[in-house]
Amino acid sequence: MIEILDTTLRDGEQTRGVSFTAREKLDIAKSLLTEVRVDRIELASALTGEQEQECVRRIVRWARANGCENSLEVLGFVDGQRSAQWISDSGCHVMNLLCKGSLHHVEGQLGKTAAQHIDDVRQTVLAAADMGITVNVYLEDWSNGISQSCDYVMELVKMLSTLPVKRIMLSDTLGILNPQTTFEYCSRMLEAFPGVHFDFHAHNDYELAVANVFSAVSAGVKGVHTTVNGLGERAGNASLASVMAVVRDQLGQETGIVEKNITRLSRLVEMNSGIRIPQNKPIVGQNVFTQCAGVHADGDAKGNLYTGVLIPERFGRVREYALGKNSGRASVRKNLEAIGIELDEEAMRKVTDRIVELGDKKEQLTQDDLPYIVSDVLHHDSDREQRIRILNYSLMLAQGLRPSATVMIEIDGKTYQDSASGDGQYDAFVKALRKIYASLDKPFPVLTDYTVSIPPGGRTDAFVQTIISWNLNGQDFRTRGLDADQTEAAIKATIKMLNKIENDQD
Repeated sequence: MIEILDTTLRDGEQTRGVSFTAREKLDIAKSLLTEVRVDRIELASALTGEQEQECVRRIVRWARANGCENSLEVLGFVDGQRSAQWISDSGCHVMNLLCKGSLHHVEGQLGKTAAQHIDDVRQTVLAAADMGITVNVYLEDWSNGISQSCDYVMELVKMLSTLPVKRIMLSDTLGILNPQTTFEYCSRMLEAFPGVHFDFHAHNDYELAVANVFSAVSAGVKGVHTTVNGLGERAGNASLASVMAVVRDQLGQETGIVEKNITRLSRLVEMNSGIRIPQNKPIVGQNVFTQCAGVHADGDAKGNLYTGVLIPERFGRVREYALGKNSGRASVRKNLEAIGIELDEEAMRKVTDRIVELGDKKEQLTQDDLPYIVSDVLHHDSDREQRIRILNYSLMLAQGLRPSATVMIEIDGKTYQDSASGDGQYDAFVKALRKIYASLDKPFPVLTDYTVSIPPGGRTDAFVQTIISWNLNGQDFRTRGLDADQTEAAIKATIKMLNKIENDQD
């Protein structure tokens, strides 16, 4: 079983612009420990003020009442008893002590010798232990230390292995490792200290954090650190969702995480952090369980040919089939089935053709758009002769001027053009048409009603369905138009009206 420490509330909060409120921290902690069930969480850094300490106390009170108090940890520093006292006063009992894992940091940042820092670490650990604090130790900049000052690292870890230290945490602080060096360096530590519990803490500067976790676990580390959605300083940390899946599927080991709740947690952190999840982010991204190509939907319908072990149901999600210019009938049928609409093959062909056409004009089609598209297609027989076609039109709207329109149409192969102004762009368009029809002594109906509707959800890119009611010689009828633009939807409904009149008169 691989142990997971999630540090979203500490390291993740170092993401630029991210600062969780006390309420948000508590909500995230609850989800991490009781819904997703990671083993441990890192709440905060010690000595960060009374407000942060009160936030830690609040989470501790909740955790104590729910039996997970021992899963709470706070970052501390090599400062004698100061950090340990702050942590104890907050009610927490575990300190993750940050010491220097490279000689470069000892000499360059602290201005001390290796022996001096090692002695300072010893005294801090013993002081915390005397206060009843469990101590884990971070080796900050260990990835540079093991490659540039290996003797110092080994001396430090040898000393720590004689103290009441529960875990030693190997930090790739600057994200410089790759899978090969991660495996090599972790293996070196495990061979030298086989009885020590090592964690691995990855950063994502080369987008290798999850791959490096893979190598660290392969080498034999017992714990890994993550953040929700990969939050963290600079390029972030290893993503909890990705690590969870890689450890189970690629390494055949368990983590104890409840996978079906990971998406809810991810959305919670997205909302509270204000950092959007990339749409293509593995496991939790909006698009990762969406098939776009029609051939993929067809393959899924014939035995899940394009489905691997990363099935959406594992993570509390469902597979979706995108609608757009790459859609085939299989994609359309999958979406129609999801909303309970059945079509025969001919209707399916027409709807698919219409979706492909609309996909060139609109970035994203959704299931919410689909009933409108079906209605538009089935209420207008596209195979009837289109005797009247719009060749071109220009609409003008300017401050202080009446809207105007210039229209060029084709009727039975002949071209006509006229212009008009009106109370709106569509009104101007209709008046230009009326002038053309008047010049030809052709009847033009009266518009009696005009309604506009969009799919639910309030999306600004939703399709607009315009239904226009007409009356010609005492006969009432309606036509529909569908487009991403309201005026174009009305124009389409109008052209359908003109063709209906021509065909009905014949």
